[in-house]
Amino acid sequence: MKEFLKHPIFEIVKTVAAEHGTTAYVIGGFVRDLLLKRPSKDIDIVTLGDGIELAKQVAKRVPGKPAVTVFKRFGTAMFKFGDIELEFVGARKESYSPDSRKPAVEKGSLEDDQNRRDFTINALAISLNSVNYGALIDPFGGLADLEAKIIRTPLNPDITFSDDPLRMMRAVRFATQLNFIIHAETFAALARNKERIHIISSERIADELNKIMLSKIPSVGYKLLEECGLLHLILPELTAMKGVEVQKGKGHKDNFYHSLQVLDNISLNTNDLWLRWAALLHDVGKPQTKRMSDDGWTFHSHEFVGAKMVPQIFTRLRLPQNQKMKYVQNLVRLHLRPIALVQDIVTDSAVRRLLSEAGDDTDDLMILCEADITSKNEAKVKQYLANFEKVRIKLREVEERDRVRNWQPPVTGDEIMELFGIPPSHTIGIIKANLKEAILDGDIPNERDAAMKFVTAEAEKLGYSLKVTIDS
Repeated sequence: MKEFLKHPIFEIVKTVAAEHGTTAYVIGGFVRDLLLKRPSKDIDIVTLGDGIELAKQVAKRVPGKPAVTVFKRFGTAMFKFGDIELEFVGARKESYSPDSRKPAVEKGSLEDDQNRRDFTINALAISLNSVNYGALIDPFGGLADLEAKIIRTPLNPDITFSDDPLRMMRAVRFATQLNFIIHAETFAALARNKERIHIISSERIADELNKIMLSKIPSVGYKLLEECGLLHLILPELTAMKGVEVQKGKGHKDNFYHSLQVLDNISLNTNDLWLRWAALLHDVGKPQTKRMSDDGWTFHSHEFVGAKMVPQIFTRLRLPQNQKMKYVQNLVRLHLRPIALVQDIVTDSAVRRLLSEAGDDTDDLMILCEADITSKNEAKVKQYLANFEKVRIKLREVEERDRVRNWQPPVTGDEIMELFGIPPSHTIGIIKANLKEAILDGDIPNERDAAMKFVTAEAEKLGYSLKVTIDS
């Protein structure tokens, strides 16, 4: 394994550990990623001595003598060496109480430290000691599991997951990221211990969901979460979409698996986390709007219901409540609108309205609409894509001519108040709304002079006349 220890930090650690009469090992994710030939910039060093003191002494030998950040409560210390972040900790063993994932910690051996690891592939260690420098220490067959692409716990999975239920999310996440299979007994333990997830904070759960979401094929993770029962506890809005109901001989598509396909389609085109969230949630309003009619199943207004659900979901998961949430909400609300623009007779007014509402999200909205095509009929898919290309052309033509994306009124509310002596009131809102409608309908161009004449006429209809001279 010596050939893997190319970074100069390892020789420094070996020298310092020997001088201080202790032993040190690189352990965990860095070793796993070395063996998988994946890039990794986080190195965990475990020592049988004082991890904080070892970090301080090693930092003194590193060029530039980087500052060491100490976390006394956790007995850890870290510093950066170039683009690598190193964390040092003393070997320890842990014990848990049933109501918390925070363990009681005491000093332990390397074996104790490996025992506390979540999965065999994360329990691998490489010696940084002179006597056996580069030796792989693999008490649980982690190397074999890496080669077989298996996720399993080093000890009893029921104990592992009950002690720290976040490990259940991590099992699914690693299986998704690495394209591994969760060992049958380990997966069975996920289902048996799923209720333990309730002691985990929403922030930690959301962090794992985001990592799954950013995987190459995120649907893998969501299918695993659904199969073991965790998804129903975390995102019941998604599992509510699962299944096909048949009435009068008519069924509808399974909207859960459809949404996962849309998510995967999006993932082929972008790494944008929030566009992926929009793909996952675009049909989340369908269960509440599902109705059987004479013509079959309908989901009228599911886009509006879904848009209202987005803030609720983001709040519960402690996801951002800022523009990122509004972005997802806007795409969910508008995801059906471009379909109406496919018709040859569509008006410029309809295009202007979509550009005004979608704003900078217009391009992403089109990506979502194209990803929403999940038919297995290749001819139908090709036709849909050709239609959406026509929509893109229409959007470009109208935008170049009328400049209504992120529309701002050519005449502001403050100007209207000053020009006509109107106090802040509902009247200002009426005039601005009428101005916007006139521009979007194409009754007047999106220009200041035309807008000023329109505003003057509207104010006069309401009994107001100019108080100051208009500066054109």
